[in-house]
Amino acid sequence: MYEKYTRQALPSKEYRELLGSALCVFNSNNAFVIENILRSDEDNNYNWYELMDYESGKLKEPLKNTITKKAGQTIASLFCEIVGMRNRIVHSFQVTHEGEQILATKERIKDGNGQFTITEEYLLEFIAMNEKLSTELHKFREF
Repeated sequence: MYEKYTRQALPSKEYRELLGSALCVFNSNNAFVIENILRSDEDNNYNWYELMDYESGKLKEPLKNTITKKAGQTIASLFCEIVGMRNRIVHSFQVTHEGEQILATKERIKDGNGQFTITEEYLLEFIAMNEKLSTELHKFREF
């Protein structure tokens, strides 16, 4: 598919809509994780400016020291899984799959060295997991 603003081949509008939604819900949750870290940081070890500069995967330690300490592992585990999925999306490359443009990543050699396609189902699962994380973060905030 082509658009007026580029001559490059693009995935379908529906795929791009899911991709944009996936990135938006992740970005929202990343900020919400930071908000909850700060609200539960009794020792004032962290500040917003510092945490916003962290790569998402580096929020594991602040999560462990704050949210996990008060609410258990659920939020941290879910967030870490989502970060892994997000990394696959962000570090992908475009391929033609079954006649359509989509994103894919390469599996590591130890995992078979093949291509992993980022399907619409994968994006929908990612969005659903972010919804679950958002719900857990809202519950925690009212804790």
